[in-house]
Amino acid sequence: MATDAQRDEAARIVKHLSIEEKIQLCSGRDMWYLEPVFWSNHCLPPVMVTDGPHGLRKQKAGDATDLLKGRIPATCFPTASCLACSWDEELLCEVGKALAHECIQEDVAVLLGPGLNIKRSPLGGRNFEYLSEDPLLSGRLAASIVKGVQSEGVGTSIKHFCVNNQERKRMRVNVIVDDRTLREIYWPGFEYCIKSEYQPTTIMCAYNQMNGVFCSENESLWRMVRDEWGFRGAVITDWGATSDRVRGINAGVDLEMPGSKGAFDPEIKKAVCSGEISLETLDAVVARNITLNLLGLSVMKRKIKVNHLKHHQLARKVAMQCAVLLKNKNNLLPLPTHTSVAVIGNFAKHPRFQGMGSSQVNPTKVDCAWDRIPKYSEKATYAQGYHHESDSNNTDLIEDAVSAAKKADVALIFCGLPEIYESEGFDRKHMNMPNTHNALVDAVCSVNPQTVVILSNGAPVTMPWAEKAGAIIDGYLGGQAGGSAIVDLVFGVASPCGKLAETFPVSQEDSASHDYFPGDNQVEYREGLNVGYRYFDTAKKRVLFPFGHGLTYTSFEYSKLEAKVNDDGESVDLKFTLTNTGSVPAAEVVQCYVHDVESMVYRPEQELKAFSKVWLNPQEHEVVELKLQRNAFSFYDVGHKKWILEPGAFEIRIAASSRDIRLKAEVVISKGEEASANALLTFPPVDDVSSNISDDRFCRMLQTDELPQPRKRVRPFSRLSLVSELKHSITGRLIRGAVFHVAIDEMDDADDPAQRRLVEELVDNMPLKGLVIFSQGTVIFEDLDTLIAMLNWNFIKAATHLIALIKRRCAKKAKPKIPLGSVLRMSLEA
Repeated sequence: MATDAQRDEAARIVKHLSIEEKIQLCSGRDMWYLEPVFWSNHCLPPVMVTDGPHGLRKQKAGDATDLLKGRIPATCFPTASCLACSWDEELLCEVGKALAHECIQEDVAVLLGPGLNIKRSPLGGRNFEYLSEDPLLSGRLAASIVKGVQSEGVGTSIKHFCVNNQERKRMRVNVIVDDRTLREIYWPGFEYCIKSEYQPTTIMCAYNQMNGVFCSENESLWRMVRDEWGFRGAVITDWGATSDRVRGINAGVDLEMPGSKGAFDPEIKKAVCSGEISLETLDAVVARNITLNLLGLSVMKRKIKVNHLKHHQLARKVAMQCAVLLKNKNNLLPLPTHTSVAVIGNFAKHPRFQGMGSSQVNPTKVDCAWDRIPKYSEKATYAQGYHHESDSNNTDLIEDAVSAAKKADVALIFCGLPEIYESEGFDRKHMNMPNTHNALVDAVCSVNPQTVVILSNGAPVTMPWAEKAGAIIDGYLGGQAGGSAIVDLVFGVASPCGKLAETFPVSQEDSASHDYFPGDNQVEYREGLNVGYRYFDTAKKRVLFPFGHGLTYTSFEYSKLEAKVNDDGESVDLKFTLTNTGSVPAAEVVQCYVHDVESMVYRPEQELKAFSKVWLNPQEHEVVELKLQRNAFSFYDVGHKKWILEPGAFEIRIAASSRDIRLKAEVVISKGEEASANALLTFPPVDDVSSNISDDRFCRMLQTDELPQPRKRVRPFSRLSLVSELKHSITGRLIRGAVFHVAIDEMDDADDPAQRRLVEELVDNMPLKGLVIFSQGTVIFEDLDTLIAMLNWNFIKAATHLIALIKRRCAKKAKPKIPLGSVLRMSLEA
């Protein structure tokens, strides 16, 4: 967070700037840098912001304007979906500090992360970049990362606010969601972060619309963040999220990224001159942006030489604490050293350790499991098992794997989701691993019951072979040291202690959001509060592995729960004894769920309200103390427009997972107030929780008489039309092909099918306005509007745009041409 001194200095600098200079500072300089600030013979240099939820993704100098080209080497820590399984705030703070040191070495002022959008569906393409399906866990862990980064003087950007829960048409989709669900599910993680000790330096707005208004211009949204939550930092757009910059500035969105080379400047200046944007509003926006320059200057003055070996060792330590032991039949694990093992699966030699897209890091080194095996066993054989990029069964490879498994004491299968199965830019179509992976596991388990399945995946998968496997470890996407970390765990260097931060359903159809995911032009959050375990536990649905589940190599006993309501009548102190009853040192993540015994409104069966990670030696015990404040018992009342606490009985549940309740106690809260009539109308109590929500019921949740209707027609084309929609026009198809051609040129590896699919999906889901924003000045809005008029067969309008454009350029003594640039020139000539 910027200091008060930096804010005061920024306010002083603003007074010296002209209107034109202020407007220029409302946008970045290019893809990653902010504009420099000049005033009174002084200068603040341009500062860099860059991706990095789990590792610094700074692009090399020559590629600084491209999204996908070369990145400097940096430590690739486990992705957010993996980090969350640690449930360890101190550990994530340590990761944050390491990330900050790499930023300082590379003169990066703001690290764009962490991401804490809720995992509404297991099919979300970007779920690997987010922490949890639970807002409390997401908020506390994200705040820990922010604390680690900002305690070292580097800024952060929590993202993507808000309800950015799908990749399909993410830059235009309209999310229809009720107020209570926003307040209780999708906003609390962000609120917790903002109200924490280290307030995030920036918050990044999402691409999508929320209830008909783009997040980049939603005034009520950002007024709440600033006035109600006390946010004092800068709001920046996700890359290309700007729609109407004038509305955005009035809404309090400070910085447009990437820099669009003044594409919106004429509109902003016109609004300032007319009074539509007040000078006070403009000055406030510019001052918040200048604080980022001042922060960057302080970062650039520091010199740090990063010890990448130490950071690699930290990455291994983190991966070990995040891995989740899902099953361990007959204590198959840990394996004794010198056990003969058949190491099976391409991932053992070529690990998948991070996600695809804007968070992709160029690792300083990569550990693979096969290279680590000889440290513990000299009797190891390898079988490839499957082709990395193929989904068809290879009988020869499976037979080789089966043969190796028959001869070994234990089979270790490394499998999961290839890059092309999950990525930024597109959502998963199903929860299944490739057919060849499932067939391999099934075949090997059939001949060797002592089979350990080791998963690499960014999100839940189905496991039709789960009953056959002797043990299952989910390493998620464990970062550059994940391969060695898993092998160390398998051979008992330490006990696994990770716990799932999301539910693994039996099938994707079991999710409450299944019928409403992903949306097309509009997505309806009809499931409301029933996200993740809140739904599964309330509906009493069978799950593959529950939220909070994770085994260790020891056992823990919970006992002596005491629950005391404090004198304030609305907070509760808890304490109980936790004992390691086994023979191995390990950590247990204890979880506290609250169940409202009788409520006037609908409430899920139980909700996570506290947790703690406790390390114990064999036979050691500890008295664990937890405190539940008023908000642990409250719900958001849409009638009163505030959080209220209904007096009455609540059951406290101390658990090892949401389905493994160890201790219970009932408390009675005496203080509180009655729910409003609107609260009862929108979320009445229900006996049968269903994922099938009628139009009438959803209207009541939204407090409206009629549901908004999604756009169904492609024509007329507009700035918000998607590139994919151009296929409905002959000219449009030519333009779409040209855009793909330019985008493919920016790839690191044009022959990589996963990268190619990523680029194709990103381009197809991009609105036409993105051709201007991402062209860095090559294409301007006058060009685009001319083109759109042509696509709509409005040739008179197109000619008018063209004549006006030529006149303006001639007036500027520019060469009179239509500068549609490399992105559009091919199609116009055609």
